[in-house]
Amino acid sequence: MDHILTLLIFTPLLFGAVLLLLPVSLRNNFKHLALAATLVQVFLSGWLYFHFQTGASFSGINHVNQYQFAEKASWISLNLGSLGKMQIDYFVGVDGFSIGLLFMSSVVMLVAVLASWEIKTNLKGFFALFLLLDTAVIGVFCALDFFLFYIFYELMLLPLYFLIGMWGGVRREYAAIKFFLYTLFGSVFMLLVMIGLYFSVTDPTTGNHTFNIVHMMNPANYAQGSIFSAAAHQTLFGFPARYLGFVVLFIAFAIKVPVVPFHTWLPDAHVEAPTAVSIILAGVLLKVGGYGILRICFSIFPEVATAGAFWLGLLGVISILYGALNALAQTDLKRLIAYSSVSHMGFVLLGIASQTTEGVSGAMMQMLSHGFLSAMLFFLVGVIYVRVHDRYIYNFRGLASLMPIFTVFVMIAFFASLGLPGFSAFIAEAFSLIGAFTSASVNGLLPGWMAICGSIGILLSAAYFLWTLQRMFFGETRLSGGETWRTALTDLNFREKSALVPLAFMALIIGILPSLVFDKINDSVLTFVHLFR
Repeated sequence: MDHILTLLIFTPLLFGAVLLLLPVSLRNNFKHLALAATLVQVFLSGWLYFHFQTGASFSGINHVNQYQFAEKASWISLNLGSLGKMQIDYFVGVDGFSIGLLFMSSVVMLVAVLASWEIKTNLKGFFALFLLLDTAVIGVFCALDFFLFYIFYELMLLPLYFLIGMWGGVRREYAAIKFFLYTLFGSVFMLLVMIGLYFSVTDPTTGNHTFNIVHMMNPANYAQGSIFSAAAHQTLFGFPARYLGFVVLFIAFAIKVPVVPFHTWLPDAHVEAPTAVSIILAGVLLKVGGYGILRICFSIFPEVATAGAFWLGLLGVISILYGALNALAQTDLKRLIAYSSVSHMGFVLLGIASQTTEGVSGAMMQMLSHGFLSAMLFFLVGVIYVRVHDRYIYNFRGLASLMPIFTVFVMIAFFASLGLPGFSAFIAEAFSLIGAFTSASVNGLLPGWMAICGSIGILLSAAYFLWTLQRMFFGETRLSGGETWRTALTDLNFREKSALVPLAFMALIIGILPSLVFDKINDSVLTFVHLFR
């Protein structure tokens, strides 16, 4: 199928343009149009996933001709005189790192649309921004030109700012501005590194400078004496230029993950965002950070990643423990799940830092697993909030007798998230920890105690999930809202079940048959790990 990636990226934008042209009298159809756009995306990404070829010749990473479904066209061409010709391409393609994230993102965006059924004000604005965000998210995972990647990366910021700031909770303006400033801080300095890389790297075919991310991974493509040439050993402000470039890019992506101490925007954004936006933040946006660390930081600056592996692994461990301990202390259900995301994404950084096949595979699996499970968790919180407009854990007791089907899905989400065998998180966290353990003997980058600390994080996640389950769902029914709440707390309707069943199914099927993911990512993981040897 020709141009399928372009179709996948811009389908939401096309539906968004149609939506903007519709009269306000058809406002009840806006959500159905957004639903149609995401259903098309799920179909296209599913087709891509099942037609994705495996084998050493399809590993991608630092081989331009090994990316699949690739599309390349000249976009911007500018003569810079003595500096040569600037060439920016529309260059998209997928490998093992991006194919799973595309499918997961499409499913999460579909669930987010179903969650947005509760939005009642300015539906045209909400769904237009939603579809713009959808385009940006898919574009980030497909872009292989750094300039194009940066445009999609920045494009995510604007709709999220308005979606939180206009449709969020009481402190929505504060949360939106905090999120905007944090992300913009990282993006501005990323732009400077991107420009530096452009003037350091040349296209081996044309000899011109290039924004091609894949060419940036090959040391032979760096001009002699250029600022980011590994052979030149250039310095900036007294620091090695490549080390400084890595740190700047890492901070930009670490804010998105988020890695402690760059995480403080996340709880506020989650608590104030509407349910649909919380689903996108946790299910997709956090994965953009992990993907950026893999695709750009580690792949372009592998020797710096190896030199700093201990500190990166330490940040992962701190995130795991800090996020879990904070989750244990929360009384707001949504804030608890927000901090649990900080903890679970710490396994991604720990696995990547190990630079082992097991660790990187576990990190990729964790991004996919957490995408489905976090979307499920935030959707479930939204179910309660839309009924009684309260999330305080101690205001609920004995919900299992009032909402038995809802309780079943909560138990699935909780047990899957704490790493119960048979679910995706168990496989993901197990492989991340195996990678951290084997790193000590394989490459000597991470000490064994980091894996032990990661295991403690799993114990803490069991503690806060099971304690929450016991407090809210079991025992004699007691509700702070009395009979009014008892009447309002009805069980799941058809739309809510339709959103939750696919997420539960994906968490279960990946946990039982992890080869569905590992078979797709293995060739790319092996090539990626080889960059460090």
